[in-house]
Order: sequence, then C-alpha cells, then structure tokens
Amino acid sequence: MDAQTNNSGRIEAKFAELKDQQRSGLVTFVTGGDPDFETSFAIVEALPGAGADIIELGMPFSDPMADGPAIQESSQRALKSGQTMKKTLQIVRKFRETNRDTPIVLMGYYNPIYIYPVQSFLEEAEAAGVDGLIVVDLPPEADSELCLPAMEKNISFIRLATPTTDEKRLPTVLQNTSGFVYYVSIAGITGTKTPEYSNVKSQVELIKTQTDLPVAVGFGVNSPEQAREIARSADAVVVGSRLVNEIKDSLDDSGKAGSDTVSRVARLVQGLSEGVRS
Repeated sequence: MDAQTNNSGRIEAKFAELKDQQRSGLVTFVTGGDPDFETSFAIVEALPGAGADIIELGMPFSDPMADGPAIQESSQRALKSGQTMKKTLQIVRKFRETNRDTPIVLMGYYNPIYIYPVQSFLEEAEAAGVDGLIVVDLPPEADSELCLPAMEKNISFIRLATPTTDEKRLPTVLQNTSGFVYYVSIAGITGTKTPEYSNVKSQVELIKTQTDLPVAVGFGVNSPEQAREIARSADAVVVGSRLVNEIKDSLDDSGKAGSDTVSRVARLVQGLSEGVRS
C-alpha cells in the first residue's frame, strides 16, 4: 500500500481513537533537519513510541517571524546542516516505511512551498504520506493559493485561531479548515509566555460552538503539569519550543548531536504524554 492511500483518514482516525480512550492527545513539534538529517529522523521515528499522538514537523525557513527564539534557532541549525524541503519530505517518506498510522503535519511558512513550487510540493507531500499543513502566514483570504489545492490532494489544511480571533472573524478562519483547529493560547511568538487556563477553556468552548473539528492548543506549554491543565479542555495539547530547547541543550560545544540527544527528547515526550494522559 502506498503512503498516499492513507493520508486522508489518519488525523480523523487518531482523534476518533483519542475519543474512544476518553483522553486528550499529545502533538509534538520538532524542526525537520535539526540538528542534522539523521538525528532529526531518529527523533521523529522515536516520538510515537514515547507517547506522541500526532507529529508536527517544521519546514525550516530563514525568517520564521511567528516563532520565538527557540524555534528560530532550530531552523537556523537545520538550514546550516543542509536541510531542504526535499529532505524534510524525505523524513516523512522514511517514517512511513515503518509507521502508517501516526499523522504527520508539516508546519511553517508559505515561501518555501511557493518557490518549490506549490503543485510539485503537494504531489510529493501526498506521495510521502503527509497528512496536513499548517502555514502560518496564509490567511483564509488566500485559500486559492494553497488551502484548496491541498484539500484536493487529501491533505488537511489546519488553521490557527488566536486570542484575538473574535466571534465575527472565527467563521472566516474555520472556512475550509480540516483535520483540526490549532488554538494559539497566547498572543505573541512561540515559547515566550505561559497560557492562562481559564482563557483557554473559554476560547476552546467558543470555537466548538462553530465547528465539530477537534481543537488542539499550543504555544507556551512546557511541562507535564501545564499539559495536564490544557488537556482538561482541549482535544490535544501541542508542545514545540520545549522540545527544540531539549535538542539544543543536548548538543556538544560544536553544535553536533550528542549520544543522548534522541533519548533525551524521547524521555521528555514520555513525561508530557503522562501529563496529558492523566
């Protein structure tokens, strides 16, 4: 069976499984190629066994404007090591050789997709086994650029809602969104603040009045305790900056992967997963 024969249903199947288990899911973000291709693939390969339910794989970009210092630095490390979009898709392709069930969502910016260009990117992403896209700098008004072509390839287009997304704007944000809705729990860049749990709960409830899609909550989740709190009101909890910081902290003085880089990330994910599951 080719990887693409399964793309359209993996995200939906995962959230159905989580619902059956009566628990929230854990979505983990790492940047493709950080700190190098081989280590990055080994990390991605280890994530499901450590407790990740969905994997977000960052597409490295030289100007990640919505990301905080941790993810910006991870993009820089990846690009410095020679990571390209083709190599990021290759990580997905290799992962699908042994894992047909865990959804993979590519997250990043439109420029690297636009110059690929779009149609070639979507064809290769579908063939590799990509399940969804989060492209943070493409608003709903630009759906014809990427969102609608992606959906034709059975690749979900996952939209961000934020604390500033009011009831008037929300229907526009939700239009053509598929897979799940990603609620950004803080205003600002990633990894710089801690979410207010009461605000998260009320915003998730608001989103759910207008869509049947699952809602995943991210930005600012750094510990199993925070993950547990977010999981009380969200269908999934997203952790990114904490993981890429763990990768950074495991590197040697020359910026190369240490012998324990993969195992450190896996242990961290295991703890976060236990927080979500409790």
